[in-house]
Amino acid sequence: MSMRKLIAASAVSVAALVAANSSAQATDGEACHNIRVPSVGWTDNDAINGLFATVVKPLGYSVQMDVLGFPIILEGMKNKDVDVFLDNWMPSQSAEITPFLEDGSVVTVRANLQGAGYGPVVPTYVADAGVKDLKDLGGENTDKFEGKFYGIEPGNDGNRIVQSKIDDPANGLDGWELVESSEQGMLVQAEKAIKNNEWVAFLAWTPHPIMGKMPLHYLTGFEADGFGPATIYTVTRTGYSDECPNVGALLKNLEFTLEQEGAIMQAILDGQDGETAATEWLKANPGVLDGWLAGVKTLDGQDGLPAVKAALGL
Repeated sequence: MSMRKLIAASAVSVAALVAANSSAQATDGEACHNIRVPSVGWTDNDAINGLFATVVKPLGYSVQMDVLGFPIILEGMKNKDVDVFLDNWMPSQSAEITPFLEDGSVVTVRANLQGAGYGPVVPTYVADAGVKDLKDLGGENTDKFEGKFYGIEPGNDGNRIVQSKIDDPANGLDGWELVESSEQGMLVQAEKAIKNNEWVAFLAWTPHPIMGKMPLHYLTGFEADGFGPATIYTVTRTGYSDECPNVGALLKNLEFTLEQEGAIMQAILDGQDGETAATEWLKANPGVLDGWLAGVKTLDGQDGLPAVKAALGL
């Protein structure tokens, strides 16, 4: 073989090796093919989990979405039984997650939603009657509320904060009870009370289509405890993005907006499941995929964007 042919052949071999290595680096191993991303049962969580699943499945992944409480999710990450959680509300969940961040078992990937809010509320007609702060709830007003504050699922950070206020004698909430149920159960109680012009205190947050339509007043007196303006973060078990760099690239890209989540949540509340609602939204708003899928591949090393668009019929 002539020197010219030998050099040419070597160049082709090197190019093929580089291409193979690039493909290998862009894809994830078999242990990454099933992504364990739980839900806490909130409508906003169903919305973003639906978006995530709708995007990763055409890339070749499967998704396992067990319904778990946030403390169990954190323990699951520490034990490597959970991979990703897309709905870490901060600062209200700081007490729950900080020990896991400090011991290195959980890592924060990025903020995925800005401009959210979270805290205890009363209807505006109750605020107009003088209940605007934590310390306005008790005393002569206790009976008007039937001594009940409606929270959501057991283990929730908001419930913890409210219970700590009930337990503190300085707040004058003797005889108050925290009623734990679920987002849906709490909303049924709140909607019924507001319809009847009754006094009710409960947890509320933005984004949420139903709460956004309610006449609500956020109570003061909780600012130092984590309620108020909120930012939502993507977190993973430590080492996940190194083990599964392709999913890790998607997680670094993934961000949402209040308007987007609100629209998908409304579709879920109207009866669609999270993936169906997310699919319909993405078909109508495909532009977000360009940023989300930048540098993301399918499991066989192909460009991820065309694969996802094809699955959506775009």
